[in-house]
Amino acid sequence: MSTDDKNRAIAAAILPLVGGPENIDSVAHCMTRLRLGLRDRSLVQDEALKALPSVMGVVEDDTYQIVLGPGTVARVTPEFEALVAAAPKPSADDLAAQGAAIKAAQKAKNQTPFKLFLRKIANIFVPLIPALIGCGIIAGLNGLLINLGWLPSVTPALAAMASGFMALIAVFVGFNTAKEFGGTPILGGAVAAIIVFPGVAKIDAFGQTLSPGQGGVLGALGAAVLAVYVEKWCRRWVPESLDVLVTPTLTVLVSGLVTIFGLMFVAGEISTAIGDFANWLLANAGAGAGFVLGGLFLPLVMLGLHQALIPIHTTLIEQQGFTVLLPILAMAGAGQVGAAMAVYLKLPRNGSIRRTIKSALPAGFLGVGEPLIYGVSLPLGRPFVTACVGGAFGGGFIGLFNMLGDKVGSTAIGPSGWALFPLLDGNKGLGETIAIYAGGLLVGYAVGFVATYVWGFSARLLEEFNVDTDPVEVPVASGGPTPTTPAQEPAKV
Repeated sequence: MSTDDKNRAIAAAILPLVGGPENIDSVAHCMTRLRLGLRDRSLVQDEALKALPSVMGVVEDDTYQIVLGPGTVARVTPEFEALVAAAPKPSADDLAAQGAAIKAAQKAKNQTPFKLFLRKIANIFVPLIPALIGCGIIAGLNGLLINLGWLPSVTPALAAMASGFMALIAVFVGFNTAKEFGGTPILGGAVAAIIVFPGVAKIDAFGQTLSPGQGGVLGALGAAVLAVYVEKWCRRWVPESLDVLVTPTLTVLVSGLVTIFGLMFVAGEISTAIGDFANWLLANAGAGAGFVLGGLFLPLVMLGLHQALIPIHTTLIEQQGFTVLLPILAMAGAGQVGAAMAVYLKLPRNGSIRRTIKSALPAGFLGVGEPLIYGVSLPLGRPFVTACVGGAFGGGFIGLFNMLGDKVGSTAIGPSGWALFPLLDGNKGLGETIAIYAGGLLVGYAVGFVATYVWGFSARLLEEFNVDTDPVEVPVASGGPTPTTPAQEPAKV
């Protein structure tokens, strides 16, 4: 079967299990998940969906999220969209009537203003991750070639490829911000472009000469949000006959002046403070800070609060060339892997959980933790806590080396686990940086394993879950075998 056929088959297998094309309200994807807006949540066949070999797990948030893994999800999503688009469309009345109450209740769930704001921030930066990853890997390759003295005629070209996107990242942030906040995307990009325009070096503000890029992505975000509000005001008050001329002009003029003579300076100070604080924290309390960050990252992910870190990562990459926080946070995944291996050994009779672990571990090593979180540690309870302990010790290990002067950073955001190795950078040699990160992973694996094996199971939890879950063959009167499953009490909470 060709790759296209395989992806089409995966999409075709998923579609009927989420209620068919008429139940799909929206389709999107992130790095690992197919995100579906559903009209009627009750039509989803969760267990059948989880049983598909290509599905690593499901997550329910404001959208129904099916974990397919990196790479796969980007290829399956277009096939899924094509299947939905090809299906006969129900009438408007049918769509309005179908599951309206359920849909309203689902949208209302977990919709606090703060989380909605964080989701908007994530929607601005997540589309930039593929470019950050690609340019980051090229930057790492270029650095390696320069250190080895190889291909000197090629390295300048690689440097241009790696740096071009970062030089203009403010424009992309402005474009996405305006789009997300309901404005005209190109106007947001136009205002944000002021920040990286070389000519701002001739302008003085607050007694200082501005520099191109001052304020970075935070300034671009603020400028684009301001542009959206100016544009909406113009749409409301400018006569329709003049709108096409006046609205874009006033939007760029007003928000541009505020950006040049206010936002660039303020955002620049905030960006500098973020970089200085991150460096100070890891230099003076690196082990403790790494312990806390590595241990709390998974709960932050569960609450959706990790999205607040995306602009911070991007700011650090823009300022220093890498973010020192991501390798520490990646240790949370290492704790999950160690905990999962301990669960595998502690439940030798539970074939179902052991199969889940065996299928999810490769993705876990590559930093895709959802299958292990939602399929293993979180449902069991205690192993989720001990996995966080493993992440805490791994983060503390890397933080300790930051205290000793060995910075370990990532040139992009998104990947984790072993997938982060090509993106590693730091203030020392690449070999030393890789060794420290690898050491942190090993510590996370080991502590997550030991903590889970020793403290991850109570006697009642073992009694409940260490049971045969596979069907067994028993003879019947006709002489033929028939499958049966041992009786099992419901899980005790």
